Amino acid sequence: MEFFVFVCAALMVLGGAIGVVLRPNPVHAALSMVLTLFGVAVLFVAQEAHFLAAVQVIVYAGAIVVLFLFVIMLLGVDRAENLRTDPVTVQRPLAAVIGIGLLAMLAAAIASSSDALQSRGPGIATATLTGDTDTNIRELARAVFSDYVVAFEVTSVLLVIAVVGTVILARKVKGTVAS
Repeated sequence: MEFFVFVCAALMVLGGAIGVVLRPNPVHAALSMVLTLFGVAVLFVAQEAHFLAAVQVIVYAGAIVVLFLFVIMLLGVDRAENLRTDPVTVQRPLAAVIGIGLLAMLAAAIASSSDALQSRGPGIATATLTGDTDTNIRELARAVFSDYVVAFEVTSVLLVIAVVGTVILARKVKGTVAS
């Protein structure tokens, strides 16, 4: 039975991933990504990681994909734009200054917390269940927001980059037809 669940979940993940890459319509690609994320959640359940499966469905398949769909719909991929005309002339230099400032803040945060990057916490394995059923969740929260906060923040930066990439990829040059 476990092998059957693994094969079905693996087919969901692979089929959704191929759909994300091959679908020309961005909305259909986002829905294929939902299939991939649900397949990963099924794999988490098969490994008895129910909390991670719930987070996978709620955060990624729910919130992040809805954010992507909102950005795609907000852009209006059915209409073309002239990319050579900037509506605000100061927009690009201001974006460059803000980007450099954010990179400098990230570098300063990494430099100031380099000692935290060298040490490892005890992790979830040391949590003991003494009648308190929230011990694992508390230990996971402590690990994510103290020992692994840099990785957590890098993940948030990657999600922002993914949204910006979605915006750039969804823009059409005037004269092209949306599929």
